[in-house]
Amino acid sequence: MVRGGRQQQPRTRLPSRLTGTVEKPPRKRKSRDLPQYGQKQWQSYFGRTFDVYTKLWKFQQQHRQVLDNRYGLKRWQIGEIASKIGQLYYHYYLRTSETSYLNEAFSFYSAIRQRSYYSQVSKEDRPELVVKKLRYYARFIVVCLLLNKMDVVKDLVKELSDEIEDYTHRFNTEDQVEWNLVLQEVAAFIEADPVMVLNDDNTIVITSNRLAEAGAPLLEQGMIVGQLTLADALIIGNCNNQVKFSELTVDMFRMLQALEREPMNLASQMNKPGMQESADKPARRENPHKYLLYKPTFSQLYTFLAASFKELPANSVLLIYLSATGVFPTGRSDSEGPYDFGGVLTNSNRDIINGDAIHKRNQTHKEMHCLHPGDLYPFTRKPLFIIVDSSNSVAYKNFTNLFGQPLVCLLSPTTYPKALQDQSQRGSLFTLFLNNPLMAFLFVSGLSSMRRGLWEKCQEYLRKINRDIAQLLTHSRSIDQAFLQFFGDEFLRLLLTRFVFCSATMRMHKIFRETRNYPETYPQLPRDETVENPHLQKHILELASILDVRNVFFENTIDDY
Repeated sequence: MVRGGRQQQPRTRLPSRLTGTVEKPPRKRKSRDLPQYGQKQWQSYFGRTFDVYTKLWKFQQQHRQVLDNRYGLKRWQIGEIASKIGQLYYHYYLRTSETSYLNEAFSFYSAIRQRSYYSQVSKEDRPELVVKKLRYYARFIVVCLLLNKMDVVKDLVKELSDEIEDYTHRFNTEDQVEWNLVLQEVAAFIEADPVMVLNDDNTIVITSNRLAEAGAPLLEQGMIVGQLTLADALIIGNCNNQVKFSELTVDMFRMLQALEREPMNLASQMNKPGMQESADKPARRENPHKYLLYKPTFSQLYTFLAASFKELPANSVLLIYLSATGVFPTGRSDSEGPYDFGGVLTNSNRDIINGDAIHKRNQTHKEMHCLHPGDLYPFTRKPLFIIVDSSNSVAYKNFTNLFGQPLVCLLSPTTYPKALQDQSQRGSLFTLFLNNPLMAFLFVSGLSSMRRGLWEKCQEYLRKINRDIAQLLTHSRSIDQAFLQFFGDEFLRLLLTRFVFCSATMRMHKIFRETRNYPETYPQLPRDETVENPHLQKHILELASILDVRNVFFENTIDDY
């Protein structure tokens, strides 16, 4: 795994971060003279495997007739070679977070589809061959989702549906229900966004939520901020009943997109694996490295935390995103510490009954599968940025910064107004604000569709709001310096400004009237200078006026407290 200038011992098995359970970290080895990634990455398992499949593929393209005649390969077998190469590129993306690898995976998967390499599989009488074809479709759909190629996704879903129907009609296998569930999951995933952006001909506009050039508010002269850089992010999803596809929940997907840059020139980024990198390529990583952990156990989560903490470079930040069911305290103790307020759920091998209900019961002992605030104390020895989206997010207000390093926690509301609670399956409103604040604003304003021209006008106004929020934060005299320490990084700066916009919007909205409906932070933000600043409130009302939804907001918000 390449992480800037860092090097790590290679793993001998494919990662499973988007294709199954959480992968196990590599065992410690005695020899330290093992092949490493970077310039020597092709000595690794990935490199050797990729090299074999690439040579086969190139040979087949140049000598197709000879290959078919000499080796007797069927078209679906050639398709398997291309599919393996695409899968390896996809895993390179998981290890490096470089979007160019996703585009390479897309090109190989597209070649299979365009050349109908799996066409003969439909005529075979072996169900395992048909399963290979179905798995190819599922992998292709994941890659297209990550690239926001929703038009291709819809075509693939239709083709996959036809293939599954044929498969279940011809073979009476035990996995029929599972494949039908795959179809249901991807259909729900596609429809998770609560607002549609439409062209004049009513076709849906595909919007990207990656960080565009100058997407984050620029640092203006006189802004004094830290020089920390976001290097690693753990994106953890353990919400019950939330839409997911291929071990990726909607919330995880949205946070993943929020922590990646929009590629400006895909062609120039196609650095083929094994080839020398351009000398003028910037040394910094384009994207922070990300671990995607779907329903990890406590031990798995802690292992990945420790590994990331260990390899974090100097002047870098570790981000932890927790989207998980809340675990509530079982009772008052004599001395309330970081393990007495509950936390969020990690995975266990037992059934969950009625969502949170099982975790609210009276117990003599604390929930052993809970990640408490105190569990994160050891990792506050280095700069730590935490986002908690949970029904018990407020447990993480009870932090103590023991080591004096920059530490910030962004905490979701613990409950939402009843009118919005039915949407929880389609993802959290709080995470949607961090990923696509305009879509979240439209949703809470009761809008379900928007014309492209008006959408772009509102996006431009929202960029102005973000610039003003940045000034409010950096010019504040009473703000905790931890916020400013993180403000030098573009990703963290955008997350902080979006958080302030989210909090200000909810405080001004007429249906968000309980304290539990508002996001919070550790350390606390100065409310009068940030989320309740009259200048910011005026901006939000102006945005509401552009959308003709000013009636859902209070005009004089401060007077209502």
